[in-house]
Amino acid sequence: MATLTSSRTVAIGGHSIEFGPRGMRRCADGFESAPYTQFEVRPVTPYIGAEIHGVDLRDPSAEMIEELRRALLEWKVVFFRDQKITGAQHRDFARHWGELEVHPLLPQGEVPEVVHFERGEDNPGTENIWHVDVTWQKRPPLGSVLRALEVPPAGGDTLWADMGNAYDCLSDEVKEKIEGRVAIHDFVPSFGRSMGPEKLAAMKEQFPPVEHPIVRIHPETGRRTLFVNSLFTTHIPDMDPAESEPLLRHLFDQAKVPDFQCRFRWQPDSIAFWDNRATQHYAASDYFPHRRVMERVAILGDVPA
Repeated sequence: MATLTSSRTVAIGGHSIEFGPRGMRRCADGFESAPYTQFEVRPVTPYIGAEIHGVDLRDPSAEMIEELRRALLEWKVVFFRDQKITGAQHRDFARHWGELEVHPLLPQGEVPEVVHFERGEDNPGTENIWHVDVTWQKRPPLGSVLRALEVPPAGGDTLWADMGNAYDCLSDEVKEKIEGRVAIHDFVPSFGRSMGPEKLAAMKEQFPPVEHPIVRIHPETGRRTLFVNSLFTTHIPDMDPAESEPLLRHLFDQAKVPDFQCRFRWQPDSIAFWDNRATQHYAASDYFPHRRVMERVAILGDVPA
C-alpha cells in the first residue's frame, strides 16, 4: 500500500503545527489483503473502519467467522446494520473470539457478560473521553462488541482512532523517548471518583495499578501501537513528573487527530466490533436530554507486550 510522507511543520504562536499528507498505512508491513467472499466490505475511511453487509450474526458460519477475524485485523473496527439479536445471541457471537469478561464495575444486561449502558435526562453520557477499555487490568480486552438498542434522534455517534497510525506519525525523537518504557494504568481517577471509602479500598486491593508498555506489539499483526489513554493512564514510573506529564499529554493527543479516526452514526440494531489492542474510542455525549441505550460484550485479551 502506498504511503505519503510529505507533511509540513510550521511555527505559529510558538507552537509547531503539522499539516499536509501523513505517513499512514492501513495494515502492518507484510499484510496481504485478499478479497472477502462471505460478505461485502464498505470502507468508512481508507485506514480504519468498514461496514460489513450481507451477514446475519445470529448464526454465523465458520467461514464467515474466519473472514470477520481477518476484517477486524485489517480495519480495526467493523460495523453491522439491522442485526436484531438477543443478549444471549450477542454474547454467543462474541464467544467466537475467546473468553468473555464480566465487568466488575458496570451494570449487567440480561446475561452476566453483557454490560448495559442506559443514558438519558437523569443519567447523561460520560463516555466522551478518548480511552481504551479496562486497561487497568492485567489482561485488557481483546475487543468489544457494542449493540444499539435505542438511539437519540441526532447525535450520540462513536469515534475510533487508529493507534497504529498514531504511533507511526510520532516524531523519531518521541519514539526514541518512549521505546521500551512502561506506563501505569489505574481505575481510581475514573471509576474510583464515585466510590465510597470502603468500596474504594476493597477495589484497590482487588485491582491495584498495573504496568503496560507505552508501545505494545499487536499479538496477531505484529504492528506497533500506542497504548496509553487519558482515562486510565496516570504516569510513567521511571520518568520525572515534569517530563512525564507533558509527554503523556502529547501521546494522548494523538488519538484526537481526525486523520487517524473514523465515526459511526448509530441506528437501532447497529453493532460495532472493535479491536481494543489497536484503537481508542470516544462516545459523543451531544444528545442530552434524549436517551441512548447500548449493550456491550468484551472479549478477554492477553497481557500486553
